[in-house]
Amino acid sequence: MNKRVAFYTLGCKLNFSETSSIGRQFKEAGYEPVPFNSPADIYVINTCSVTDNADKKCRKVVKEALKYSPNAYITIVGCYAQLKPQEIAEIPGVDMVLGAAEKFNIIQHINDLTKQEKAIVHNAPIDETNQFVTAYSIGDRTRTFLKVQDGCDYSCTFCTIPLARGASRSGKIEDIVRQAQEIAASGVKEIVLTGVNIGDFGIRDGKRQDRFVDLVKALDDVEGIDRIRISSIEPNLLTNEIIEFVSQSKRFVPHFHMPLQSGNNRILAKMRRRYKRELYAERVAMIKSLMPDACIGVDVIVGFPGETREDFIDTYNFINEMDISYLHVFTYSERENTIAAQMEGAVPGAQRSDRSKMLHILSEKKRRAFYEKQLGKIGEVLFESDEKDGYMHGFSKNYVKVRTPYDPLLVNEIVPVKFVSISDSGEVDIEEIPEILAH
Repeated sequence: MNKRVAFYTLGCKLNFSETSSIGRQFKEAGYEPVPFNSPADIYVINTCSVTDNADKKCRKVVKEALKYSPNAYITIVGCYAQLKPQEIAEIPGVDMVLGAAEKFNIIQHINDLTKQEKAIVHNAPIDETNQFVTAYSIGDRTRTFLKVQDGCDYSCTFCTIPLARGASRSGKIEDIVRQAQEIAASGVKEIVLTGVNIGDFGIRDGKRQDRFVDLVKALDDVEGIDRIRISSIEPNLLTNEIIEFVSQSKRFVPHFHMPLQSGNNRILAKMRRRYKRELYAERVAMIKSLMPDACIGVDVIVGFPGETREDFIDTYNFINEMDISYLHVFTYSERENTIAAQMEGAVPGAQRSDRSKMLHILSEKKRRAFYEKQLGKIGEVLFESDEKDGYMHGFSKNYVKVRTPYDPLLVNEIVPVKFVSISDSGEVDIEEIPEILAH
């Protein structure tokens, strides 16, 4: 009988794409992938260092795995494994810890799955991690996350990602196009481009060799993919050329996610962000002038050291006045080995929490206003396979989340619909319309 392997992913879309690629390696090596909540011979846990309580979450997932299979071989990979390998090695039940460079050679590192007295750690210094390893997720959802870039050369004072993933590096355009063609052949309708700093795409062997806009143009010609979505892109790297191309492209959708982090220029400078708020506002205005129905998502950090109430209100008002669609709100938390952790002016936890609540409420207000503007319009929705309370969900090109009574025939189909009303649960209710009326 084949040995069974199960996976658990913490963190970002990039981690999901990498877990999926590691899973394909196991399959090729003769392992049988099984769901995480079932007995397995080996569990691979892909960790994150960006969100809070990395250690706590890692311990909890290890404990869960051992509940299903008390003698299973436990391997930890990912950002947290790069930053704190010895800490993870101390977690009861962990057999192996693989750093950033080693995780893609996991098959070579695994022995006969004999449990260890002491966890084995393979973890090279991060500055030795300079290979770009391709990855994409497939088989687990209607859309695929395609990794186009890894690492980051920016030095934001709050961030550990350069320490966990190394310098910025990318694949070749032709290799990424070939992967997109493979994904298209599998029947997936939507690709989400992902990376650590995707606008910085194009660095190989330490030198800039391509531009992100050239990758976008090349992917727009890939037959068989209906939609391509850009995940998060820095405002200083989202050029007018990219915005203009997306507005007229065949496959790229009018949805942008741009980290702002603060709407106050003094705090942006303390964070070492590479733009001022005026540039951010220009980008939003440019997108909306060319694509009035575009969806714009915004990342914001509250409670950064030195952020006064006035600074926060400045950020709040700045976001409130902009034509954006939703927020991802992060409460600042201290990270070891970052400059921000040494800064004076720590904001009390209760104030961080209050500011977070205010922005979550603002996000709901912005999302609702965005959805209300879409009512009565016609859009094309790609339906997911989930079912909840008799409903299934899907997303329009501009990221309007809709619901409709579950119908298995709609799964992974793109259907023209009319946006009718906003449901109590916050999604948009729709009417299907004949294809002929959609054009």
